[in-house]
Amino acid sequence: MEKIIRIAVQKSGRLSDDSLKLIKECGIKFYNGTGKLKSTATNFPIEFLFLRDDDIPGYVADGVADLGIVGENELVEKDKKVQTLKKLGFSKCRLSLAIPKGQTYSGLSYFEGKNIATSYPKILGDYLTEKGINAEIHEISGSVEIAPSIGLAEGICDIVSSGSTLMMNGLKEVEEIFTSEAVLIANENLASWKQEIVEKLLFRMNAVQKGKSNKYVLLNAPNHALDKIISLIPGMRSPTILPLAQEGWSSVHSVLNEDQFWENIEELRAAGAEGILVVPIEKMVI
Repeated sequence: MEKIIRIAVQKSGRLSDDSLKLIKECGIKFYNGTGKLKSTATNFPIEFLFLRDDDIPGYVADGVADLGIVGENELVEKDKKVQTLKKLGFSKCRLSLAIPKGQTYSGLSYFEGKNIATSYPKILGDYLTEKGINAEIHEISGSVEIAPSIGLAEGICDIVSSGSTLMMNGLKEVEEIFTSEAVLIANENLASWKQEIVEKLLFRMNAVQKGKSNKYVLLNAPNHALDKIISLIPGMRSPTILPLAQEGWSSVHSVLNEDQFWENIEELRAAGAEGILVVPIEKMVI
């Protein structure tokens, strides 16, 4: 029997799209047609299960899937015993408290003795307990934003990305209680041969993520300014210096974190750097 691992991925939505994009950027090929609930990669020992996001922690904890990609919000809410292997940097959002926009908010004490509707009773309950607030939590699934307007609750606790959904339903965000992004999780008792495959997958994911956060920088510099410019763009080990056809000038090549480059751009120009190019990196192995 061929040795493969299983990974659970959300079957639809933004998290699904971002997860599958990452996997494809890792060079793994598979078919996931509309409505397909299972697929096997053609060039890597991995099988995909396409599930509801709130089912993924349980499937991984029970060993039905070896790995899963899920939002931290669902992982913490379901409270299953799994390993968190890696934060993936996408599908970022926050879990926040919101109230009708016509209400005056003076702090968390607003919620004392009030009703709060949410799909995340554990996260909310833990937060309120930590803050010493006594409120009644009403667990509902979906359409949480409607609760205040129908008299079910004085406030809500829900996932917020841009805040536009709250505005459309006459609500305003008043407290952020939890931040979330996609994470790669694993069953706690993987066999050694499965661990080896997981390590290969992590190697690919790390290479893709390193490439996204770094840029290949090329610039031309007068030789008398090389020491100053090298100090501003040190690179992974050291930059590559190549002489130009024009005497007294060199081409400097380096790999930098994008934020680091933008912090130094004015100093580079002031030091005499010209013809600066910033090029995306598809994958980066270090």
